[in-house]
Amino acid sequence: MTHVVIIGTGQAGCSAAFKLRSLGHKGAITLIGEETFPPYQRPPLSKGYLLGEIGSDRLLLKSEASYAANDIRLMLGALVTSIDAETQTVSAQDETISYDELILTTGSSPIRLPASIGGTLDGVYAIRALADIDAMGPEFVKGSKVLIVGGGYIGLEAAAVSAKKGLNVTVVEMAERILQRVAAPETSDYFRHLHQSHGVTIREGVGLERLLGETRVSGAVLSNGDTLDVDFVLVGIGIRPNTLLAEKAGAKFQNGIETDAFGRTSLPHIWAAGDCASFPFNRRRIRLESVPNAIGQAEAIAANILGSQIEYVAKPWFWSDQFDVKLQIAGLNTGFDRVITRGGGGSDGDIPVTVSHWYYSGDKLLAVDAMNAPREFMVGRRLIENGKSPDPAAVSNLDIDLKSLI
Repeated sequence: MTHVVIIGTGQAGCSAAFKLRSLGHKGAITLIGEETFPPYQRPPLSKGYLLGEIGSDRLLLKSEASYAANDIRLMLGALVTSIDAETQTVSAQDETISYDELILTTGSSPIRLPASIGGTLDGVYAIRALADIDAMGPEFVKGSKVLIVGGGYIGLEAAAVSAKKGLNVTVVEMAERILQRVAAPETSDYFRHLHQSHGVTIREGVGLERLLGETRVSGAVLSNGDTLDVDFVLVGIGIRPNTLLAEKAGAKFQNGIETDAFGRTSLPHIWAAGDCASFPFNRRRIRLESVPNAIGQAEAIAANILGSQIEYVAKPWFWSDQFDVKLQIAGLNTGFDRVITRGGGGSDGDIPVTVSHWYYSGDKLLAVDAMNAPREFMVGRRLIENGKSPDPAAVSNLDIDLKSLI
């Protein structure tokens, strides 16, 4: 019977393994991961887990007993060093494992600061894995000074947690504004105001020149010459897809491991899903860093391994939690030329402003950013998935029921 080997124990890998079983796969399944902790959720790491609101047990994607119950061999703390596409084997630790079908769900790794500017000093942390969060946990002492490098969603989530725990927080963003790569100026303005209202210092248009310290970080010099005293540093400047194994095996890659619409790579019997994979979408190739994408891709691949011919059609959506604001994003805003704002009234006690930003390219609706506006998010998501673009004037008119636009 077919042996399916899955490299990577994140959301995509775990989803693929259990989907195979639920669809009736009778052959062996081996799930291999470098981390020693069982497959877990990553989004809560920079939110509830870092805040101490949830324990590691609540991060688990499946109970440890579930793997044995579903006859899934879980290899933890195992580094896969090579893939041989001709012999259909992978080398993990001291073991050579044969596969009939191989799924690469190797995820991504944080971009770290170079050692030449102090990136390897003690007290400098990336925000990605459980071990990263556990290592930085003792640093969160009320009154400590933390520098956060990077004003994207990960950096801002860490800033929110730091501020809530009573730290003195400074965010530096080299671009002209926070969230510049992923959001419109209107959304950047919203979150800048939110963070500043909670005491976070936002420094935009200024980069990090170098960190100071002998063995442990003690300060930072910014690109404009300013010097900051810091107790520790969090780095959130992006991630890179983990493609090295696939590249060494001979797979094609372009902003990730190239797959077709079915999840197949350029190598026979090898598939890829999640952060590491790029795939066709609306006549271009994209890579999506999101939990829904990881699950959707992985489950489509599981079905295709068992004989289906399911083209994976992405329905992009994302979220971010900062202070008491839940941001929900539907669609992809690439190529927008105007933004329509809906709502934006005053706050009610501790409840932040409810507002949504609708991205258009010409008359076509591309995406929606909804801040504490779940109704707007759901309507926007349905419109985008159904290929409908309402009149922008109707979107901005609060007298019009959004549901009537679907």
